[in-house]
Amino acid sequence: MFADTPRESAPDPAAASGRDRVTVVALILLVVITAAAWAHVLFSPMSADDMAGMSMAMAPTLGDGVGYVAGWAVMMSAMMLPSALPMIGLYAATQRSAADPGSRVARVALFTLTYLGLWAMTGVPIYFGSVALSAITADALAYGVAGVLLLAGIFQLSPLKQVCLRHCRSPLAFLLGHWRAGWLGGLAMGWAHARYCLGCCWALMVVLVVAGAMGLAWVLLIAVVVAAEKILPRGERIARLAGVALVALGIAVAVRPELAVALRAGRHSM
Repeated sequence: MFADTPRESAPDPAAASGRDRVTVVALILLVVITAAAWAHVLFSPMSADDMAGMSMAMAPTLGDGVGYVAGWAVMMSAMMLPSALPMIGLYAATQRSAADPGSRVARVALFTLTYLGLWAMTGVPIYFGSVALSAITADALAYGVAGVLLLAGIFQLSPLKQVCLRHCRSPLAFLLGHWRAGWLGGLAMGWAHARYCLGCCWALMVVLVVAGAMGLAWVLLIAVVVAAEKILPRGERIARLAGVALVALGIAVAVRPELAVALRAGRHSM
């Protein structure tokens, strides 16, 4: 996608590393949006039945799906924006050459909305997966939880995880390697960054839905893990430690399926 977008020389790294008023204002607005999303997650929970579509498990409606995806999009904004702020802030700094401040703000907004838009789109398969989960037996669900934990843990330890994580942890290297100019360029780079981020974090989100039933404790835990492995020093090690913990938890659930009930207890979120 966006293969025909013209490449131009990337901005000078030293020039892109500073902060001006437009960049600072953009970051402040994103922090406000993130805080608002977290406020919604923390103080306006949906019931577990509504989230999983259990009231109409055999016949999900368009309204149910739209409401679910909207709630998922808000939750993804809360969970993913904190770790994306360094990338978005650096992209905003590269737009200093834009003559019109309004155009610059719009390009940053397009980059950000493209990133969040892909995460919102993942709510569609997540919704149908949640509906399917509500229709299976407790025993099958327990072993499904064990399988998801093992799969996620193995992925956390995989080379593919490390490749995607490196792109997320190095905003400057990403921009220098994927630079595109103009409106379409911002769209292309936002899409590319979103794909790497999705490649990095998809397994943790599946754990959130299947093993954690989108409970608030799981939302907070996975949000912390995502931010830590992307931002903190030695984030790659944090990702591997999370992988080991998930594998161990998956084995425990496989041996004692009743643990799946405890993991999915207290199902209130979004």
